[in-house]
Amino acid sequence: MMKVTVLYGHPSSPEAFESYYRETHLPLARAIDGLDKLELTRFIAAPGAERPTYYRMAELYFASPQQMERSLGSPSGRAAVADLDNFATGGVTVVIGEVGV
Repeated sequence: MMKVTVLYGHPSSPEAFESYYRETHLPLARAIDGLDKLELTRFIAAPGAERPTYYRMAELYFASPQQMERSLGSPSGRAAVADLDNFATGGVTVVIGEVGV
């Protein structure tokens, strides 16, 4: 199983981010062809720090490397990726990994 982790930096307006994320971006992400699972996290604390390094995290799971490539290259995958620039004012870090190894 493959996991794409999307780490969102702190947005310039958390309220605007949350509204757009909930109403526009998440429906795009949930519609990605071949997506097995989507987990969302909003960070609230970090040990020894005033605020966590990241604001939010999305974890997208796919059955295999091939499925991940097909899914992200599909029209629905490309639409979700292209949408990041529309609301992620704090920047985005994306990492890809194998689950359970």
